[in-house]
Amino acid sequence: MDRPDPAPIGWDLDAEAVAVKIRWFGLAVGAVYANLGSVAGPWPLNLILVLGLGFTALDTYWSWRGRVFLGGHPLVVSVLEAIFIGLLCYSDGGPESGFRYYYLVSLIVAALRYSPAVTGVTCGLACLSYGVLVLTTPADHRGPSTLLLMPIVLAWATWAAVALARLLRRAGEQLSDLNARLKEEQHLLERRIADRTRELQESQAQVLHQEKMAAFGLLAAGIAHEVGNPLTSISTLVQLLERRDPDEYTRERLGLVNAQLTRIQGTLRELVTFSRPASDCRDRVGLEEIVNEALGIAKYYKGVKGRKVTAEVPADLPPLVGVRDQLVQVFFNLVLNAVDATPKGGSVTIAAARDGDALVATIADNGHGIDPAHRDRLFRPYFTTKRHGTGLGLFVTRKLVEAHGGAVTCASTPGEGTTFTLTLPTAPAFASPLAGEVAAEPRVGGGDLDRSASHQPPTRRPAVADLPRQGGGEEPGGRPAEVA
Repeated sequence: MDRPDPAPIGWDLDAEAVAVKIRWFGLAVGAVYANLGSVAGPWPLNLILVLGLGFTALDTYWSWRGRVFLGGHPLVVSVLEAIFIGLLCYSDGGPESGFRYYYLVSLIVAALRYSPAVTGVTCGLACLSYGVLVLTTPADHRGPSTLLLMPIVLAWATWAAVALARLLRRAGEQLSDLNARLKEEQHLLERRIADRTRELQESQAQVLHQEKMAAFGLLAAGIAHEVGNPLTSISTLVQLLERRDPDEYTRERLGLVNAQLTRIQGTLRELVTFSRPASDCRDRVGLEEIVNEALGIAKYYKGVKGRKVTAEVPADLPPLVGVRDQLVQVFFNLVLNAVDATPKGGSVTIAAARDGDALVATIADNGHGIDPAHRDRLFRPYFTTKRHGTGLGLFVTRKLVEAHGGAVTCASTPGEGTTFTLTLPTAPAFASPLAGEVAAEPRVGGGDLDRSASHQPPTRRPAVADLPRQGGGEEPGGRPAEVA
C-alpha cells in the first residue's frame, strides 16, 4: 500500500522551496549547455530535458500545495534522477559530459529534503549510474581516473551536503523554539500589562469616587446648615404664636405650618447624615432592614415618581454579617439604576430568599434592558452610555459585594427588562476586612447604563418609618413596600 505524501512543516517548507529553485536553475543551465556548449546534437538532449521539465513542473505544483512530490517514496525519485542524469551524460558523449554535475544537484536536493540515510542511498545510486555510464563508454573516450575520481567527489559532496543540511535544520529548529518561547513571553507580558492597567484604572476609579463623594458631603453639610438656621427661626416664631392662644382657624393653620417644618427638618437631618463619613464596622444586620433603608433614601430620587417599586423580603431571613452602610449602598445603587432604566408606569421588584448558607436577592425591572454588546464591560470602571454618567456605579457595587464574600450577576433581555442577582453569605467565616477596599463616602445621585448609581448611605440614619414618604412604605410584618 502506498504511503501518503507527508505534509512538510517549518524547516521542511523552506527546504522544499530551495530544492524546487535548485531544480529550475539546473534545468535552465542544462538547456543552455545542451544548445550552445554540447559536442553532441541538441535534439536528444532537449528531449530528455523536457522529461526533466515535466517532473520539475509536477514538483513545483505539489510544493505550492505545501507538499513534496512523491514525498512518501524518496528512493523512487533518486532512481529516476540517476537514470535521467545517466541518459543525459550518455547522449552528451559519456562520463566527461558537463551533465555529470547534475549528480551533485541530486545529492544536494536529497540532503535538503530527506534523511541522511536516504541521501546516502541516493549517493550509491548516483555512483552506480555513473559506473554503468563508464562501462558503456568506449575505452578511448574515458580517462584512467574517471571511474575512481567521480565516486570520491560524490561521496565527499554527500557528506558535506548532509552536514550542512543537518546544521541548517538544527538551527532552524532552535530558531523555531526560540520564536515560540518569545511569543509565549509576549502573550504573558501582554496579559500582565492588561492586568496592571485594569488594576490602575480600578484604583483611579476608587480615588475619583472618593473625591467626588467627599466634595458632595461638604456641599450637603453646607446646604443643610444654611437652610437649617432659617428653619429654626421660623419654627421658634410658630411656637411663640401658638402660645398666644390664637383662634381655632389660626391654630389649625399654625399646626399645618409646624408639621411641614418638621418634615423639612427630617429631610435636613438625612442630608446632614449623608455628609458624615460612613462606618466600616461589621455587625449582624437583617436584609429586610437593609432593603427598607435603601428604599427610604430612594424615595427622594426624582426618577422614582411614576414608577412602582416593590419589596418582597421575608422578615425571618437569617442575618448578614457586614458593614450596614455599604450593604445599603449596594441595594440603593441597583434600585436607582433599575428606576433609571424603567419608563414611567414601569415596575421594580426586590425579592430575597435563603439558599443554604447564603441569601439570594434579586432586583428586577421591566425596562428597556441592556444591549448584549455591553454585557462584558458592564462592571468595568468608567464604562457608561449615559450622557451624565461616570461609569463607577456598578464597579463600586461589585467591589462592595465581593468584599462581603458575595457575588453579583446580571441577566437581561433587550426590550423586556433586567435582573441583578446578589448572593451574600450569612456565615461569619465569609466576612473579610473592608478597610481600604472601597471608599465609603457619602453618595447621592443617579447611576449609569451600567445601571449603577454611586450613593453612600449614612453611618446612622433615621429609621425608614420615621422619614416622610412619598407613596407607601413597608409596614411591620413584611408587607410589600411601594415607592411611587
